[in-house]
Amino acid sequence: MPTFIRNEGVSSLLDEEANFAPQSNIPFSNNIQSNLKIDYHSVKKAALVLRALNHKLRQQILKLIEEVSKITVTEIYVRLRLEQSVASQHLAILRKAGIVITQREGKFIYYTVNYKRIEEINDFVKNLVG
Repeated sequence: MPTFIRNEGVSSLLDEEANFAPQSNIPFSNNIQSNLKIDYHSVKKAALVLRALNHKLRQQILKLIEEVSKITVTEIYVRLRLEQSVASQHLAILRKAGIVITQREGKFIYYTVNYKRIEEINDFVKNLVG
């Protein structure tokens, strides 16, 4: 059974950041019209897609799918020496983000890389950071 180690450094780091947060002398008012137009729903969806890619195991799964072109969850968990449930959970995250596509052939479900989606994500990230 895995042992989980609590990272004490993160909470103390957050406490330190709170001490350095800029203080505002502007009083808060609910009557102020804001020019800040942010679609928070889209931001949240974008964060979920990026988070799906920013995980070492999901990156390994994606690389494996790319190498073999199409693969079942069984082949993935056997090759990567994972529990079936772990492989399935990570594939579900990749599928929900549109990064992989499922294709049923008889009783098997195959996973393939959605290259169009990967290209869209790459373009988005380039625009975001560059």
